[in-house]
This record gives sequence, structure tokens and C-alpha cells, in this order.
Amino acid sequence: MSTDSHPPNLYAKGLLCNAGAGAAAGVIAATFVCPLDVIKTRFQVHGTPQLANGSVRGSLIVGSLGQIYHKEGMRGMYRGLAPTVLALLPNWAIYFTMYEQLKRLLSNDESHHLSVGANVVAASGAGAATTMVTNPFWVVKTRLQTQGMRPGVVPYRSTLSALKRIAHEEGIRGMYSGLVPALAGISHVAIQFPTYEKIKFHLANQDNTTVDKLGARDVAIASSVSKIFASTLTYPHEVVRSRLQEQGHHSEKRYSGMTDCIRKVFQQEGLSGFYRGCATNLLRTTPAAVITFTSFEMIHRFLVSLSPSDPQ
Repeated sequence: MSTDSHPPNLYAKGLLCNAGAGAAAGVIAATFVCPLDVIKTRFQVHGTPQLANGSVRGSLIVGSLGQIYHKEGMRGMYRGLAPTVLALLPNWAIYFTMYEQLKRLLSNDESHHLSVGANVVAASGAGAATTMVTNPFWVVKTRLQTQGMRPGVVPYRSTLSALKRIAHEEGIRGMYSGLVPALAGISHVAIQFPTYEKIKFHLANQDNTTVDKLGARDVAIASSVSKIFASTLTYPHEVVRSRLQEQGHHSEKRYSGMTDCIRKVFQQEGLSGFYRGCATNLLRTTPAAVITFTSFEMIHRFLVSLSPSDPQ
């Protein structure tokens, strides 16, 4: 994925391959795990529900899926998919492009093997740029996924109508609600990507090959382990972000800001409140990460193979 010392057309080719592969991988993963994403968001915002039999153990996820399907049909299972896709198209396209470019700038050799510190900088810089661009779509996704749970609130009809209403009723502040905890979430990719790169480098050494030639199985192992590690460490910020994004301009505000949200969640629900939906999140994000990273690596290699070779 190097673009060092390449002519402009090959540099542009590298950017397009990263963007195209990143966008495609993100959309594939989002579509696959959307029902679990709906459940996770509702758990984060409204807490763990009581199922019909009064139990919340064992069959929680299956029971919650059944409840949503019974009350809202298949459409309810895929609430928020449109803004998720609209967010993920630029999200992963921007992220992987920025990440690869920052790696190129920070590396000292052709292999682009970075130190942990340099990898953290590359992952964080790419995360910050991506978050600033896509935050309004994540606000809409959260609102759409939870709007059926608040009686008396006029529902959003579509992604576009939600964007227009939020912009009109709440202004730029509404569009960027939850931005501070979202930016705090950069710590997630700052942990995930260096871990992912280290595991890939280790597996490549074991197989006596290069990182760019690792098979899908090794990429899946690296992506799943790094995702579980990063998600577990940084999950509380997702709960805070979702709760801030969910409260609308006309609904009764439960939190005045990030600090107030953290304080109230801790006082009312304890430490476990910051991990509501965490198990569901891992069930969602781990396969999503495997699909995203494996798809990215394979699609990127395919796109590069379609392009003319580097002239000698």
C-alpha cells in the first residue's frame, strides 16, 4: 500500500484503492450486523429490557430480536441502516485513506512498519478526521434506532428528514451532539489499530511471509483479537455518546453534557451502567471487525491488481 516515490497517477491510484476498499468493507459489515446494532443502541440508552417471561438472562439477545420483529417487523431490525451506510461510506473511506497516508508519512522504511507510538498517532489522526466528518450521521442513526421507545415524540420519516429536522430544530449543536465522547472514542482506534498491526506482524513472522501477503484467516484473527481488546477497554464512552445523541431538542433532557451524563450514570446505575449492551456490542463488533478488515485487505489487493504495474 506504499505510495512513496511514486508518480502522481500511482499516488492517486493508492488513495482510490484505499477509499474504495474501505467504503465497500464498511457497508458489507454494517448490513450484516445491523440488527445487533439496533439492540446495542437501545440497551445503551434505555437499559436492559425485561422480556415477556420476566427473565433477562440467557435468551436476552434472541428475545430482544424477537420483540423488535414482533412489534416493528423486519423494518425495525434494520432501523438506522441508511444513515449507518451513509456514514460508513465516508467513514471507512476517509479512515483507511488517512491511516495509510499517515503511516506513510511517519514510517522510516519501505515496509511501513511503525513503532507503537507512531501507529497510535496515525490511528488517532485518522479517527479525529473521520469523526468530524461523520458525526451528524451517527446522531441520526441513534435517533432512528431509539425513536420507537419514546412515546409522544414525533418520529423521523427518513434519514434525510431527520437531518433536516435536527439541523432546523437544534442547529449545529444538535448535529454534533455527542461529539466530545465520540472524539474521546479515538482512544478505541488508538488501541485497536496498533494492536492489529502488531498481531499481523507477529503472524507474518511466524509464517515467514510479509504482512501484505497474510491470508484471510490470519487477518480475521488479528482483527477479532484487536477489536475485543479495544472495545472492552473503551466501551463506556459509547454509552455516554449514545445517551447524549439520543436526547432531542424537544424531549426532556436528562443530561446537560458529558460530565453530567457520566456523573448521573455512575450515581444511578453504578459501574455496570457504563457497560450496558457491552456483550451485545462484542457480538456485533467482533464479526463486523473481521468482515471489515478482511474485506478491506482482500478488496484492496484486488483493486491494486486491476491497476497497471508500477513503471520501471
